[in-house]
Amino acid sequence: MLSYRHSYHAGNHADVLKHIVLTLCLESLKEKDKPFLYLDTHSGAGRYLLQSEHAEKTGEYLSGIAKLWEQPEIIDLLQPYFSVLKYYNRNPALKYYPGSPLIAKQLLRPQDKLVLTEIHSSDYPLLRQEFSKDHRAQVTKQDGFLQLKSKLPPESRRGLILIDPSYEIKDDYQKIAHALLEGYKRFSTGIYLIWYPVVSRKQTQHMIDDIIKTGIKRIVQIELAIRPDNNQKGMTASGMIVVNPPWKLKQQMHTILPWLQEILDPHHMGKITVNELVPES
Repeated sequence: MLSYRHSYHAGNHADVLKHIVLTLCLESLKEKDKPFLYLDTHSGAGRYLLQSEHAEKTGEYLSGIAKLWEQPEIIDLLQPYFSVLKYYNRNPALKYYPGSPLIAKQLLRPQDKLVLTEIHSSDYPLLRQEFSKDHRAQVTKQDGFLQLKSKLPPESRRGLILIDPSYEIKDDYQKIAHALLEGYKRFSTGIYLIWYPVVSRKQTQHMIDDIIKTGIKRIVQIELAIRPDNNQKGMTASGMIVVNPPWKLKQQMHTILPWLQEILDPHHMGKITVNELVPES
């Protein structure tokens, strides 16, 4: 159950997509002075050394963030994302990749709050250490799905919830729709981000269908595939389901995804998707 370590996969193409969407949504919330909550259900260790044994074993970051890091110029919409990368990589060489908690740590303001959850016995102490001096953050060792009941709604009535399990546990696919609905019933105005891998398109689509069946409105799907769907082992694509997306998000992704595709999938073996799954009414 607890064998998954994100350190093998940090900085891959799926992380790039996930963290770009996360960054855009956080920046949108910051347009108003009122504080908000960032809740991360599956936080991981926080930061990842890309020259570690785990990262070097898979080399996934080489076809992900390393390709973006090499670009002489980036599009303006990605400046907040790259500002975090540069904060943790002060030298020209790319050494560390920040996970979603550290991206939020850098982008959130003094008045905002973070609730971070990690259950893995090796990753939790690393995460706790990263935030030991951050008064804004609460770091807990619990089942992340349960936080959608216990921590919502936030006092500020503003927030972003990232639901990001490993999907190594097969029933994670079945848990997503129920967990989302539990959170939404308590906090219907929050932004919910659900990351998903595409290993089996049938399994992923079944999860998405379950999300649609919840009856929740205003749901957008954003996906980057670097290879066609197949029956071989490995992730061919990843995506984000966004509930209550910021009004600019779809247009922003229409600008960003073609640029990403040219870098991460230059032969256009896969495809890019921005799809309104459920309209507002």
